[in-house]
Amino acid sequence: MSSKERPTLGGTRIKPRKRNIAAPLDPAAFSDAVVQIYLDNAGDLELVAKSLESSDLNFSRYGDTFFEVVFTGGRTQPGTTKPDEGERHSFSIIDCEPQREAILPSVIYIQKILRRRPFLIKNLENVTRRFLQSLELFEENERKKLAIFTALAFSQKLSGLPPETVFQPLLKDNLVGKGLVLTFVTDFFKEYLVDNSLDDLISILKRGKMEDNLLEFFPSGKRSPEGFSEHFTKEGLTSLVEYNEKKIFEVRLKDMKSAITTQIAEETEMSEVIETVKQRVKEAKLPDTEVVRILWDVLMDAVQWSGKNQQQNANSALRQVKTWAELLNIFCTNGKLELELMYKVQMQCYEDAKLMKLFPEIIRSLYDQDVLAEDTVLYWFRKGTNPKGRQTFVKALEPFVKWLEEAEEEE
Repeated sequence: MSSKERPTLGGTRIKPRKRNIAAPLDPAAFSDAVVQIYLDNAGDLELVAKSLESSDLNFSRYGDTFFEVVFTGGRTQPGTTKPDEGERHSFSIIDCEPQREAILPSVIYIQKILRRRPFLIKNLENVTRRFLQSLELFEENERKKLAIFTALAFSQKLSGLPPETVFQPLLKDNLVGKGLVLTFVTDFFKEYLVDNSLDDLISILKRGKMEDNLLEFFPSGKRSPEGFSEHFTKEGLTSLVEYNEKKIFEVRLKDMKSAITTQIAEETEMSEVIETVKQRVKEAKLPDTEVVRILWDVLMDAVQWSGKNQQQNANSALRQVKTWAELLNIFCTNGKLELELMYKVQMQCYEDAKLMKLFPEIIRSLYDQDVLAEDTVLYWFRKGTNPKGRQTFVKALEPFVKWLEEAEEEE
């Protein structure tokens, strides 16, 4: 057999590619470089920002380290707030005076940095969360500075600090139990309200899912409405105390209304409903006028209205009044409360077109069931102060009032 040459592949030989070798992380060198820029510019944040802008530092890789330098003057040991080895500067947020005038420039400086490098927003969030979760590792004065910084950051609408980043990390049992969280949020509230309204503060609390959970900032031994009022009144935050008391009041009203509505829908015995109302009033410390308003709302909400059929609506409303007159009687204990009930009926008939013509019939029914006294009806007719629909209702009530006056003359 004759030997033949083996075929060979032509073309260019391709060299095997080398694997991409990632450069090792060197946060220490990055930190030292940033610190040196602070030192070279003697802490002038305007000049520092310009120098950082013109530098070739790898911010995308060392964003967390950068904000450690901003807050503490240098790197911190992993998982702590303690200084790590390396260069440090004395122009950080932790090193300045615990006053807004000293800390505000740092907020504006960070704002400029984030506008140039928006990818650092997440790093600011990371570092802030880590420091807030480690409040016990800071000195009392340093915690105050963090609270002032955070309040100013929200006032200046600094990107990278959503409310949940601030409030949720604070809710660690050990931080709350030591009272550190309460002190922090108190400093935060006081500083934030210097430039902002209570409504602005409530908006932040809502976004941070804390509006309905403010007592969670308190140690368990002080976690009560009374403890809340006492603490923030002492701190001069009376507007926050008033807001919280109003919110508690509204919740109690809602709970009471819900409980009575359920009992009426289930046709519970009158005595049991009366006892429920008394108990709720006692627990919630509700004023008598509010109780009267609630009772009327609940009774009318339970009526099965029939659209435009006036006669059926009248029959339903009057039947409800007759059925629950005893309940109204128990809590309309004087002329002032009876007049409050009349104003409540007046407003409902004014606001609900289908009830507009029922006003005199409802008042007459309440009188017949001894819920309203003659003097109350006459006082409302002659001197009532609520203007809503008054002229219409006074005219509609004239025949009944005339009958009352004639009966009074006969006596």
